[in-house]
Amino acid sequence: MECFCLVYFCLVSAGTTAQDAPAKPAAAAAVSAPDVASRKRIEQLNTEARAEAALRLEKFPLPAEGQPGTVALWSARGDADMFLGNFVAAETAYRKMVELDPELDASHWRLGIACFFADHAKAGADQFEKYHSFDSVDRENGIWRYFCHHRADGREKARQQLLRYEKDDRPPFREVYQLFQGSLTAAAVIAAAESGAEETQAQRQVYSYLYVGFNASLEGDRKLAEATLSKAVLNDWE
Repeated sequence: MECFCLVYFCLVSAGTTAQDAPAKPAAAAAVSAPDVASRKRIEQLNTEARAEAALRLEKFPLPAEGQPGTVALWSARGDADMFLGNFVAAETAYRKMVELDPELDASHWRLGIACFFADHAKAGADQFEKYHSFDSVDRENGIWRYFCHHRADGREKARQQLLRYEKDDRPPFREVYQLFQGSLTAAAVIAAAESGAEETQAQRQVYSYLYVGFNASLEGDRKLAEATLSKAVLNDWE
């Protein structure tokens, strides 16, 4: 769950919620704020994830001046920098991958996420637009594109620019998308994750918590963001 730890600490502990977003009361969702034990566990997971990422970064040193490196090297460095919170460095590494192999560009969703965290939201939106030409079914791509537009232009404009999908994706991404459209509440998205096949329930829950929390952070609802993102981090599904 190291990627969820990253999201939790970036959007909650670091306070990187939407710029100029007014504070709002937590939405009525079936989730409570993390207790002391949960907070300590999340801090432990974050410490472990950052230590592992730092070791990975040491294993892939920067190429010598004038040497281009390899796609694998820049991919590994980009991932490690992402988990360490070095988002500009991660974006640079991922762009190096595309320079070395331009065919990677359209499918490079990690570059879009790095752009978002590096405060290059418009560039991130453009990257997810490219990905839609590569895979027009994956609503998770549309979710990240929406987040980029939300950060760059605000919720209403982001809503107007939502990608349109003709086919359903796996749960809970349809329900999360309906949250952005304004046709479902956060509580309804979380409740929907409780239904369906038991063997995939943990997976549905973790993505519901993650994206409800992400959206709450962008909208300035820090309490709901912390409550749901902590649930995503502590979920047992991997």
